[in-house]
Amino acid sequence: MTAPLTRSLDARYYTDPAVFTAERTGLLSRTWQFAGHASQLQNTGDYFTFDMAGQSLFCIRGRDGEIRTFYNVCQHRAHELLSGSGSTRVVVCPYHAWTYELTGALRAGPNIRNVEGFDRSTVCLTQVRTELFLGFVFVNLDPDAAPMDSWFPGVRAELERWVHNWQRLQPLEWVEIPEGCNWKVSVENYSECYHCSLNHPTFATGVVKPETYDIQPQGYCLRHTTECQNLDAMTYEIDATKPHAKEYSSWFLWPMFSFQVYPGNVLNTYHWRATGPDTVTVWRGWYSEDGWDDDVIRRLAVQDRATTVEEDIHLVESVQRGLRSRGYVPGPLVVDPACGVNSEHSIKVLQQWMREAVDV
Repeated sequence: MTAPLTRSLDARYYTDPAVFTAERTGLLSRTWQFAGHASQLQNTGDYFTFDMAGQSLFCIRGRDGEIRTFYNVCQHRAHELLSGSGSTRVVVCPYHAWTYELTGALRAGPNIRNVEGFDRSTVCLTQVRTELFLGFVFVNLDPDAAPMDSWFPGVRAELERWVHNWQRLQPLEWVEIPEGCNWKVSVENYSECYHCSLNHPTFATGVVKPETYDIQPQGYCLRHTTECQNLDAMTYEIDATKPHAKEYSSWFLWPMFSFQVYPGNVLNTYHWRATGPDTVTVWRGWYSEDGWDDDVIRRLAVQDRATTVEEDIHLVESVQRGLRSRGYVPGPLVVDPACGVNSEHSIKVLQQWMREAVDV
């Protein structure tokens, strides 16, 4: 008996503001999201702010060396505490100068000693679950969330084998990419290579070997694997003596982050921030040992932005326009039992996660 076809998601999942609102208060508040890199918080009191799921947050390094994350709001009368990035001995609210320790505990406030019954030990900034994952800082607004190693089994160990120098890596460059589409359109485009040969000639002929490309689920991770092109066809020089130097691999961590290791063990990342029902900002991260300026990585970042990234912007924005068309009827996904580059089995898995996030 022939199995029923799997059809793509209805357009409303990508266009309906109510779906986006449900994702912000549900999915994006219950999953592990990238905040920043630990090297941005090298010293006591170093901090940076960021937005996630419609919430303003900040990460800060305490005197005990621990990195903590807090909602960026004073417990007095709700003024935002910090902006941008920097370093501070204590956290001082700009509104009424309530002052917090780096642990989030209230330290002082003007005239609070004269308030009968006021116990400052009961006042503390609201802390957010935080994990370090190979130097990358992830947070989860759900205090009861399972740890990242449960969500993404085996990924930490695999990355340690592929990125042997991860302890020394620091961000060299962030490339910001605004896209006029729903975040799921962008993530889906990233999560299949069915379109690569036609739309990404530089990537498909100068980085990976498409006929060896495959994507398989690993917990809530989609693992991309492929061989690289013949070394003579590579668009940049690589050190072929390193382990896995002749391979490409990617670990997409649902819902909005991906580690990529290009041939030559070049680590780069994607992370997404959903800004509206039909807008998303994507950041490409590029890393080097100790943050040193690396000409190969700089040139790769430029090549990537001018080719694969630019090509993808046009693709995903065209899809978003098409999703608003009255003529669109979700077609069947191309799910090949043998998987491979010309199959959308990864999209089938991804869209199931998307349904579960909204429909339950």
